[in-house]
Amino acid sequence: MRCEIYSQVMTTFHPFAPRPLNRLSAPTEAIRGFTPNWFTACMGTGIVSLVLPKLPLPGTVAVGEGLWVLNMTLFIVFTLMSVARMVMYPADSRATLRHPVQSMFLGAIPMGLATVINGFITFGVPHWGQEAALVARDLWVFDAALSAFVGLLVPYLMFTRHEHTLERMTAVWLLPVVASEVAAASAGLIAPHLNVATAELLVYSGYVLFALSVPIALMIITVLVLRLAQHKLPGADLGVSMFLPLGPLATGALALLQLGEAAPRVLAAQGLGELAPVTMGLGLVGGVMLWGFGAWWLALATLTTVRFLKQGLPFNLGWWGFTFPLGVFTAATFGLGALTHMAFFIDFGHVLVVALAFLWLLVTARTAHGAWHGHLFQSPALSRETGLPGT
Repeated sequence: MRCEIYSQVMTTFHPFAPRPLNRLSAPTEAIRGFTPNWFTACMGTGIVSLVLPKLPLPGTVAVGEGLWVLNMTLFIVFTLMSVARMVMYPADSRATLRHPVQSMFLGAIPMGLATVINGFITFGVPHWGQEAALVARDLWVFDAALSAFVGLLVPYLMFTRHEHTLERMTAVWLLPVVASEVAAASAGLIAPHLNVATAELLVYSGYVLFALSVPIALMIITVLVLRLAQHKLPGADLGVSMFLPLGPLATGALALLQLGEAAPRVLAAQGLGELAPVTMGLGLVGGVMLWGFGAWWLALATLTTVRFLKQGLPFNLGWWGFTFPLGVFTAATFGLGALTHMAFFIDFGHVLVVALAFLWLLVTARTAHGAWHGHLFQSPALSRETGLPGT
């Protein structure tokens, strides 16, 4: 009852609260109520498209490529809506930066773009060859700059404009800083398809981006553990947020693995070939350690989710938090399998792909149903805790 009253109050008075879909007074109301958290759907759809071909079943590559095209379409539509909102409703757009939760989802924009970029390597190169790699390179430069900018801007706003308390802290604090390590992982994927001179830029930039993200993410996770120990689990509507820390741990492992694979060619061209085993070893050791930390967090998040399911886990757009963290953990698992040739990682990766595909289908169906019937738009577009429509 208290949650229902809170939802009604927030819907009535919250400045970002849109009307139900079937009650929009004009199409422009959808633009005004559009917020960066919708890009989490691109993150989830994109990572599923990239790992689905790893499943040894007929048709998975074609389905993955189809999801990649869908993801590109979603990203373009969401980008156009974001630009339209900035032009038509500049005050609302500025309010996004001032909001202590909504601003965090700015990190979802470059992360969503990164999944599109990676698709140009996974799916584009087999079709269009070097041209696809060059497109990925150009888009990556923009994505890396945007990731670093968001990763600096949002913490600055947290320290100077926002109001935060430990009790109300959530794992969404990770979103703006994790974008840089996602770009770092992309650099390792793209570099082998470029000439050595360009690959140098991507590899070294990738390690810098890793440094701009992973240490900060680990600090945030440390504070998050303290918050959970002192104030216990969040409410059921925030239950899915327990999966978010898995993202930076898994992406950090994936970045080390992919940069470690790309670095030897660059080092050899610079006369530093003797350092190649170091980068490979760093990728393996660092990747395994971060993967192990991620496995622990995955088990913890699964246990808490089961607990929430017993109590009732209401659907909201935060459920997209199931997909991307699990997806990058799956990609890191396959990366370890390729490097170590251990059957355990490959087999476990296949299990994770099946689970991820099921979750994506579930969340997509629930999102489409909620959007069609207006359910997701009846709740505040941005609750004080989650910043997610439909909470």
